Amino acid sequence: MDLHHYQELAPLFEYPEQDYPARVKAVCELLESRYPLAAVELNAFAKALPSRNLVFSAPALDEMQEIFTRSFDVQSITTLSVGYVVFGDDYKRGELLVNLNREHREAGVDCGSELSDHLPNVLRLIARWRDEEMVVEFVEEILHPALDRIIGEFDTARMEQRNRLYQKHFKTLIASSAERGTIFRMPLAALLAVLTEDFGLSERKRQEQESDFLRSIGRELDIETSEGRPAQSRSLP
Repeated sequence: MDLHHYQELAPLFEYPEQDYPARVKAVCELLESRYPLAAVELNAFAKALPSRNLVFSAPALDEMQEIFTRSFDVQSITTLSVGYVVFGDDYKRGELLVNLNREHREAGVDCGSELSDHLPNVLRLIARWRDEEMVVEFVEEILHPALDRIIGEFDTARMEQRNRLYQKHFKTLIASSAERGTIFRMPLAALLAVLTEDFGLSERKRQEQESDFLRSIGRELDIETSEGRPAQSRSLP
């Protein structure tokens, strides 16, 4: 199974720099012939980027960096740490990190300052993983469910629900651009389309009710409030 293209997909989920639009364009061209559904999503993403001649101006870069941070760093419910999305703070995430650390070392993947379950690191590992059975298991049991959940949280109703929750307890809203606030849903959807094609994934049915993770945050905040303690901001994994 040739999975080298995941190496090229990884930069889509890294903090945007000035040449980010050129990177997106290169991946669009890579996907065109083999992954038409993914290419549609990513081409829409490329067109939505506020770029000129495949680079960001300084104001556009500031905007996209802010949206990226707001999308993936401010809210732990949409973190790019896929193990955290699936397991939360459960000990199973710790076990996953240990195992992924070993696999990264053996594959020669440098995780930099991020943890081993950070999405770009995971994608680079998939590109180099020699154990095909382990790749399939990881994609089916960890990466696919995580992506499905993250993408689901970009739904307008879910975002409004989270904003009501945060406003209730923190008296604030997570600011969102009406035009581009959910823009990073598109590369996530493109990645999911590629995974579905490569691994024959079946579409998981998303529950219409709020996520378990969101409910748990709400319960914790309600308990803190009822005990007279100020609600604490949630640190990211």
